[in-house]
Amino acid sequence: MKKFFIQFRSLFPFVGMFCLFFPVFFMDIPPAFPFSIPERLQYDLTWTGIKTGEAILEARDHGQYIQLISTAESAKWVSLFYAVEDTVTSTLKREGEKESFGAFIGVPYRYRITLQEGKHRRDKEILFDYPAGKITHINHLRREVREFPLKGMVFDPLSSFYYLRSLPLAVGKSVSIDLFDNKKTYALEVRVLRKETVKTPAGTFPTLVVKPLMQSEGIFHRKGDILIWLTDDERRLPVQLKTRVVLGSVKAVLVGGKY
Repeated sequence: MKKFFIQFRSLFPFVGMFCLFFPVFFMDIPPAFPFSIPERLQYDLTWTGIKTGEAILEARDHGQYIQLISTAESAKWVSLFYAVEDTVTSTLKREGEKESFGAFIGVPYRYRITLQEGKHRRDKEILFDYPAGKITHINHLRREVREFPLKGMVFDPLSSFYYLRSLPLAVGKSVSIDLFDNKKTYALEVRVLRKETVKTPAGTFPTLVVKPLMQSEGIFHRKGDILIWLTDDERRLPVQLKTRVVLGSVKAVLVGGKY
């Protein structure tokens, strides 16, 4: 079961991903994003068809800021021997480098990931300072602080997923998103593989299947291919996520919410 939750980080730090997920914030720029605030997406987490936990992805309005929040916790029967309680929060400013970010919901400002999985803990934070041109990475458990250069439009792992939802997607094409994760900035390639109809407890959806090629430990963990099913409409709802593990597969399936 421990391996299940380690692999689930691949899906969302939602987890520990996912998905979260708007009136016009920059009134002088037409909206290019498909989701609204508030948005709340509820998922069942399963391993080889057995429910092992739940996850929630939210987008919240806090005035000058927008918060994208991913939470995940283990089912009660799993918690008896391996309790999981993970939270990931991406805070964006509504105002800032809108010339670079266009009509997206905001500018990455602060990213915090706190994980408690069995005896394993993680507490890390990323601060984006655009005026100063720097990123500050903080490991709260190790009391480690490091700074990195910030150039151009750069996202954290969670906000990058929302940004992906705002982009035009076409089968056979790839999109690129500059991402800071695991103490480095790199261009994340996301491939659009195919169209597919998916049936979930929340309904049946025509979708686009996308595959992010992560190089780090973020939302889409690098230890295995991750597939994401986004609705093939203007909402780009993430209705299903899946990754293969040593035995079977780990899946997050949309079961309800407000969207």
